[in-house]
Amino acid sequence: MSDNSSNNAYWSANLRIIVISLVIWALVSFGFGILLRPMLSGISVGGSDLGFWFAQQGSILVFLALIFFYAFRMNKLDREHGVEEE
Repeated sequence: MSDNSSNNAYWSANLRIIVISLVIWALVSFGFGILLRPMLSGISVGGSDLGFWFAQQGSILVFLALIFFYAFRMNKLDREHGVEEE
């Protein structure tokens, strides 16, 4: 029974990390790049407005950061639950 609850805890933590990462990615790419672009147009980054920067480069950089965050966090979660790779 303890093994089953440990598996459930591991997978719920895994899904929580995935959902948080996807929400951040959607907010940055779709939200900042499209929906909130008119509000961000007054802020200048590298010669263009912030909304355009998020649509062109910012969402890609955030996506790359999320990949490294996910790998780091999953390695930590694997060690906590004893399922790390050798």
